[in-house]
Amino acid sequence: MRSFAISALEEPPFPAGRHEATDRVASESVEWARVFGLVDSGHRVHRLQRADAAGLAGRACPDGPVDGLRLLTDLISWLFVMDDACDEDGLGADPSRLAPAIGTLLDVLDRCGDPDIVPSAVGPLGDALHDLCRRARALGHPALLLRFVSQLREYLLALLWEAANRERRRVPEVAEYVQLRRHIGGVHPCLTLTDLASKEPPGSARRADPALLTLDLLAVDLVCWCNDLFSYGKETQVDPDAHNLVTVIAQESGTDEADALRAAADRFNRGLAAYLTVEEALLAGGDDGLRPALAARRNWVRATYDWSLVAARYA
Repeated sequence: MRSFAISALEEPPFPAGRHEATDRVASESVEWARVFGLVDSGHRVHRLQRADAAGLAGRACPDGPVDGLRLLTDLISWLFVMDDACDEDGLGADPSRLAPAIGTLLDVLDRCGDPDIVPSAVGPLGDALHDLCRRARALGHPALLLRFVSQLREYLLALLWEAANRERRRVPEVAEYVQLRRHIGGVHPCLTLTDLASKEPPGSARRADPALLTLDLLAVDLVCWCNDLFSYGKETQVDPDAHNLVTVIAQESGTDEADALRAAADRFNRGLAAYLTVEEALLAGGDDGLRPALAARRNWVRATYDWSLVAARYA
């Protein structure tokens, strides 16, 4: 039935691509994770390699500087390690255990990658996070740096919401889930790094354009819902009350798994249609300065779909 729901997804009508440096960056990013101690055993190294962060980043950022691809890949690797610590290693099942770890990482984010500050006693996740912020800061776009840091802060705080739900075996309502899923998915900071890798990142005025803000939310939703449909089978084997669009739809509507899977696929398809409508309006506006940002969001939607089809992470 899961495969039926996936086959019911509309394929994003965007060209697919893959950065030519993807394979090289893949090995470099795993080594980066080793150096910072994010993966400290053969099992965790293998798990990170199977996750294929570079495969996702290379599709989402198919052109542009290799340093931008490397930074994006390292961020996705960091997010995968953090998610695995919460979802598979038990950290996210106990808010009282997760909260001190989140507090330490928030301390790191408060430094905004200041190269003159070396965080102490923050552990591998904190050290690697500081490195990501330091490298983002070095790209010389302070407004986007602050946006990146703020989005990571929202991601971390949303993890506490997820942990509290797990502890109480609580399944949230659909509207609540959709809102918080945008932050737990970690897509916002990935989009910001993709913008940073662009030759023409959107300025503050363009970033505040209501139509682009709407497109951002639609892109993030599509990435997250696609992820939910592809990961549903694996997640529910580990946790029947997993935070997943299918689960919350089934709980709220009282439908069975098959109908919930169809409803989730329908939601994705409606979201894709809305995305295309908003994007068409933005393109018709004739603002060439928006084209790199629109291409980045289009690439992310397509990349997630294509990567998910082959992702060993969901096997």
